[in-house]
Amino acid sequence: MLNRIPAALSHFISTTLAFFTPLSGGSPNANEIDSLYKIILVIALIIFVAVEGGLLYALVKFRKRKGTVAAQIHGNTRLEIGWTSAAALILVGLAVLTFIKLPSIQNPPNSSPNGDVLGEQNGLLYASTDQKLPPNGKALKITVIGRQYIWQFVYPGANEPDGLGAPYSYENMEVPTNTTVSLDIVSSDVVHSWWIPELGGKAQAVPGYHSYTWFKISKPGIYRGQCAVLCGRGHARMIATVTAVPPAEFDAWLAHQKELIAQANAAAKEARAKLNSQVGAGQVENP
Repeated sequence: MLNRIPAALSHFISTTLAFFTPLSGGSPNANEIDSLYKIILVIALIIFVAVEGGLLYALVKFRKRKGTVAAQIHGNTRLEIGWTSAAALILVGLAVLTFIKLPSIQNPPNSSPNGDVLGEQNGLLYASTDQKLPPNGKALKITVIGRQYIWQFVYPGANEPDGLGAPYSYENMEVPTNTTVSLDIVSSDVVHSWWIPELGGKAQAVPGYHSYTWFKISKPGIYRGQCAVLCGRGHARMIATVTAVPPAEFDAWLAHQKELIAQANAAAKEARAKLNSQVGAGQVENP
């Protein structure tokens, strides 16, 4: 029984910390955010216990007693300097810790060798001076478009220079594992907020602006989230899902999306030609 106490206590502490900190486990940046939260939470709990313990001690030790006159203390310069300096040192320490961890949260790592090969084969490597990219500059760039009330995901691989014909999906974002995914987040109407808790922090989708974030998922899985800022009556329905699959499976999925777009374009072209060929009452003018 005694041997189980440390393990049980450790589990209780980890469960308690997890309750008060963001979800993590899907991407390295989410894990770094989670660890920073836990460190700050532990320090805050220690300070809370120390302050409340001191207050409780003072209430008990110096409580009113019959026949006792309380001492009149007008100040203690050393004590005041001490707790002011201690508070300042704690704040400085937390700031230093935050800045140490910040690069690993903001700067994405390289894709794995498999992820790099996938990107090179499909022309999915993009660079920009406005967003963070891995050290080798290789990432799968996906444009996230917030609309009332649905998320649209546009992938590289457009047939036209203006971007027309690019593969896309709604609500569910399909991504390859072990690949750094760089997100370019925009909005077509009002302010939205992209947030998949297990994959990192929130990113605002603001009309007329571009926001950037990234994630890298090591194993297949499904990660869920939704718009994190009130964007209208349908806000609660604006959900998002990221499905991570092996690179080969993602490659096949992307090829299938392109095939569907090609089929839809061919059907539209055929219907347009049929309308243009009609004469008489059924003729349609071509603007």
